[in-house]
Amino acid sequence: MTRPNRRTFAIAALGALALPALAQDWPAKTITLVVPFSAGGGVDAMARLLAEQLRSTLKQGIVVDNRPGASGMLGAGAVAKAAPDGYTLLLGSAGETAINPFIYKGRMQYQPARHLAPVTLVVRVPNVLVANPQLPVKNVEELVAYAKKNPGKLSYATSGVGNPQHLNGELLNALAGIQLNHVPYKGAAGQLVDVAGGNVDLSFVSLAGAAPFIKGGRLKALAVTSAQRASFAPDIPAIAETKALAGYALDNWFGLFAPAATPPAVLQKLNAAVTQALREPALAAKLREQGGEPTPMAPEQFRAFIQAESQQYARIVESARITAE
Repeated sequence: MTRPNRRTFAIAALGALALPALAQDWPAKTITLVVPFSAGGGVDAMARLLAEQLRSTLKQGIVVDNRPGASGMLGAGAVAKAAPDGYTLLLGSAGETAINPFIYKGRMQYQPARHLAPVTLVVRVPNVLVANPQLPVKNVEELVAYAKKNPGKLSYATSGVGNPQHLNGELLNALAGIQLNHVPYKGAAGQLVDVAGGNVDLSFVSLAGAAPFIKGGRLKALAVTSAQRASFAPDIPAIAETKALAGYALDNWFGLFAPAATPPAVLQKLNAAVTQALREPALAAKLREQGGEPTPMAPEQFRAFIQAESQQYARIVESARITAE
């Protein structure tokens, strides 16, 4: 094993001395906000709204960089390997930052808990359970009764294996003692069209994606997946309002992350800036229009939140034996 020489120690010392200056001067240049999904999707829409407000809050440029692929893991992995200087950030969802480690395990090129520093939760995004209008149920209680009388008959569509929508269905299966068959799609548009057309019975999907179908009468909304009704959809009950499913709660969520070695002072500045941005009424209203509940947290709170969410994800993945495609 090669011993570190004086030059190595000198470089390390200079790096350590540079950290306070980095934190003091940050942000001194344009920030790149990586979105690990394609442009036009839910994460991308909220990232662009947040970036717009942060440009004003931070008095600095914010560039949204879409890096889709591998269920969000390409973009998240790129941020995990980026320089920890506060200028490359990730707006990530629950999938690539908390669920995928239980599904892909050793196949991941990064470990979120080790390689990404939580900055703040940005929004919680409850999914909505929608049904084909011809399905003879009006609510979740009737759906459960129908599914028990017709075991194995009903199917539900999601945008992929192992994402929060898939886990929504498996959690319902487990708590209600039913068997809805999972049908994965590559995007919300296809799954909603097929549910509206009667090829699939149900779908878990973001409210923003389903809203045009619901308003047009092509789908009926049965419930949201959050513990309580969403503020932006107060007429849609929560699944947890069904007596036998009082413990049901599983949202998607989007949060801000930085590379793990980012100085704590920079993380705190980021957290303060995002918290201030999310408290702007205009931005909060736009995020709710996209189906998100603004929910800023301190970095330590966000880390604890991820750990608690991860425990639930792990139980569902193990119980349903979900594996990567």
